Amino acid sequence: MTSKGKGWMIALSSIAALVLVTLIASGAWAVLIGLIVLAGLSVLAVYLRHRGVWGGPERRVGTVRWLALVVLLVLLILAMTLGVRLYTDALWFEYLGYGQVFRTQVVTRVLLFFGAGLVGALFLGLSWNLALRAFPRRSQRDVAVDTGTSKGWSPAVQAILWTLASAGGVVLGSIAQSKWMRVLRFLYGTTVGTTDPLFGRDLGFYLFRLRLLLDVRTFLLWLTGAALVGTVLIYLLGFRRKRWERRAVGYLSLLGALFLLVKAWDYRLKIYLLLYSRHGAAFGASYTDVHARWPAYAILVWVVLGCALLLAVNVRLRRSGFLVAGVAIWLLCLVVLGTIYPALVQTFRVRPSELALESPYIENTIRYTLAAYALEDVQEVEYPVTGTLTLDAVNRNHATLESIRLWDHRPLYDTYSQLQEIRLYYNFHDIDVERYYISGKYREVELAVRELSVEELPEAAQTWQNRHLVYTHGYGVVMSPVNEVCEEGQPCFFIRDIPPRTTYEELRLARPEIYIGEETTDYVIVHTGADEFDYPKGDENVYTRYEGKDGVPLGGILRRLAFALRFGDLPILFSNYLSPDSRILFHRTVQDRVETLAPFLAYGYDPYPVILDGKLYWLQDAFTLSNMYPYSEPYGSLNYIRNSVKVVIDPYEGTTTFYVVDPNDPIVRTYQAIFPSLFRPVSEMLAGLRAHWRYPEDIFRIQSYVYATYHMRDPKVFYNKEDAWQFAKETYLGELHDIDSYYVIMRLPGWEREEFLLMVPFTPVNRDNLIAWMHAQCDGENYGRLGVFKFPKQSLVYGPFQIEARTNQHPYISQQLTLWNQHGSQVILGNLLVVPVEHSLLYVRPLYLQSETGQIPELRRVIVAYGNQIVMAETLGNALRQVLTGSVPPPQRGWEDLARSAAEHYRAAQECLRSGDWSCYGREMEQLQADLEELARLAEEQ
Repeated sequence: MTSKGKGWMIALSSIAALVLVTLIASGAWAVLIGLIVLAGLSVLAVYLRHRGVWGGPERRVGTVRWLALVVLLVLLILAMTLGVRLYTDALWFEYLGYGQVFRTQVVTRVLLFFGAGLVGALFLGLSWNLALRAFPRRSQRDVAVDTGTSKGWSPAVQAILWTLASAGGVVLGSIAQSKWMRVLRFLYGTTVGTTDPLFGRDLGFYLFRLRLLLDVRTFLLWLTGAALVGTVLIYLLGFRRKRWERRAVGYLSLLGALFLLVKAWDYRLKIYLLLYSRHGAAFGASYTDVHARWPAYAILVWVVLGCALLLAVNVRLRRSGFLVAGVAIWLLCLVVLGTIYPALVQTFRVRPSELALESPYIENTIRYTLAAYALEDVQEVEYPVTGTLTLDAVNRNHATLESIRLWDHRPLYDTYSQLQEIRLYYNFHDIDVERYYISGKYREVELAVRELSVEELPEAAQTWQNRHLVYTHGYGVVMSPVNEVCEEGQPCFFIRDIPPRTTYEELRLARPEIYIGEETTDYVIVHTGADEFDYPKGDENVYTRYEGKDGVPLGGILRRLAFALRFGDLPILFSNYLSPDSRILFHRTVQDRVETLAPFLAYGYDPYPVILDGKLYWLQDAFTLSNMYPYSEPYGSLNYIRNSVKVVIDPYEGTTTFYVVDPNDPIVRTYQAIFPSLFRPVSEMLAGLRAHWRYPEDIFRIQSYVYATYHMRDPKVFYNKEDAWQFAKETYLGELHDIDSYYVIMRLPGWEREEFLLMVPFTPVNRDNLIAWMHAQCDGENYGRLGVFKFPKQSLVYGPFQIEARTNQHPYISQQLTLWNQHGSQVILGNLLVVPVEHSLLYVRPLYLQSETGQIPELRRVIVAYGNQIVMAETLGNALRQVLTGSVPPPQRGWEDLARSAAEHYRAAQECLRSGDWSCYGREMEQLQADLEELARLAEEQ
């Protein structure tokens, strides 16, 4: 090869290595696959050109050079695009103080890719090229390109095989690098201190090591299997005689022996996988698994090892009969031991007395499932609904009843949007429920963060400067109590408007700017020559300058070039507004930020804001998950979960801190060992933030779903599913669905004071009566305690859906709902809340009206049910007095109801008149007359 040709090869190899590293580190696997395809097509084109399929000999050299130039340009573009992303992310990690986290991830991925990729490519390449040696000398001319001699193999054939092997190595390396966290968990995994009931191994083996062993097994099976299949294809295409050469049989025996050795290890590992079996009466190893499949796998290990030894001997004997015999023995034993024998045991031994034989294994499932979902210490309390609720009892529990949530977050979102977004470019992502001590009183509130949505700016204002330099942040929050209603059925705001106004000192915000939120997807640049829009003030705007420490300094021309390439915005490179002191802020959504920093954790769907000492913080729950906890029944793709980490994000400063709140979790202890710079002990968290922890709805939903079955701890009851529960149901906007868990402030029977709780009601499976409700405590030392109140089975306790059905059958209430749902208004019924008070149950449901022309739901009525009484009143207090005293007045409508009803009947009468329906017109006029007479009577009483 000439020096010029060597230069081309060195350049291509260097750029290719750079691209591979950047692809691995940035996780751009779609691009990587595209690169493999491009390389394959390039090799094919070179080969066809070399064979003279098109073009004359005088153009071959030029075509190859042009093709090499195209490949080089593609590699350069990929290297620049992916390299700058890697570089800019490295800067971002470093400026947040988490460089070690980034380096550990990148180095592990690169080592895994090249380690597994080189092993895979070399093994496949050598295997397939060694297969060519089986061809006799006369067959070389059949499978190789004639190079003018009768010796040696064709370079083109060998090049194609090595190219395919390299592609296979890249694929295997790509798969291996994606398992980087499993490798680190294997290396740093801790012990749990609990063993499994079948093999007596510490659970750390299953949580941290078994999954990687299974991955290595799969890697080796694919590697030896691909080598074996490729070799067979080479022989099928190369040999033109029916009988293969003895050297081919010997080489296939060698590959087959290697494959069977891996398969023997596979059977050994499958014995451990019996702990996750689904064959029995409950999840995990069953009687048949232990007494049939376990022995079968143990025997198959030795059978396969024997077959591997037989094939190894056949490497020298080179007899095709040995090859067929080894495979046949293995397959026969697999069918008999792996399928037929377990089926016989299950049919003739287990099925006649299944409960007796499966009971010990059902006990294992119950025990380990409860442990995996942290449900071992759920406190169950019998709650006999025997008390008679009086006004005195209501007064004794006034704090509980005063905290009943009348504002459902779903209609409240529309109300907030209409009343407090202020400008089109502001938006509320969602409504969060929290609690605060306000003027010394424990209050449950709902609040939302006002974020900036640059997409809502007028089209003429959608300039690069406005999107990234001027409109950089949202502003303030809105807050209202859950139980108060002000004029026109609207919420009473504790915090409102821009700038945020409040009469409560503890709710004042010194820094209301929101640079990190739930919808802040664009990057922004601060410390520029342009002033930042802060908030609107009348016909003018107020501007500000960022004073926080978030963001990566843009520095000189190279950094600006890197960020311009990353975001595809040339103004970053050429704008005169930018200076070396300018800082670029990206990864600005809460979810994106935490997932980029710690992708090995799972995160709650709803981060929530907290106001503390004049500052705003985001609290984000993080979870450790696994699907390898023995005997634990899966929920979706997991069978172990802990809320071990809480993340605090400053929406102004950008600081992001991970606090370990459950140091007993073995998975989080392992992560601490891997990333010592990432996690902080919970003792370093501000005490004020600790007081605002909410038990996450995400984990509570999973735990309550699992507990609906696994509260049955008796194997016999569990086997027969005699007491299985399901979530209670309700309708919202005409659709039936499970009741979501909800936060309440409540003092439960036997408790000294009110606490902030998360709760959800249960009904029996396929029934609507209330059977239990589950709660999670959120305050102080009680945080995380789970409890269940169980209702008597021998008497009827109405469930939410039954109360809803009775409401719809109530003559007065159903008539009013029908009337309000006609002619320009819509009735929206909020959550139906179940409130326990001194061994009695109250059912409370708010009712909202929303006009068709407006989007502002108004809280107009409250429905309360107790015992056999159901009433609807304008306020909760009136409804409680009516339902508890038993003196429910006859349905009477006030001025507002009568006026609305009269107007509705008048409009309906006019429509009947226009359609010529005189009987309809007469009925509506009679109703109108009745409403007017009632109005006249009320006027006389006044």
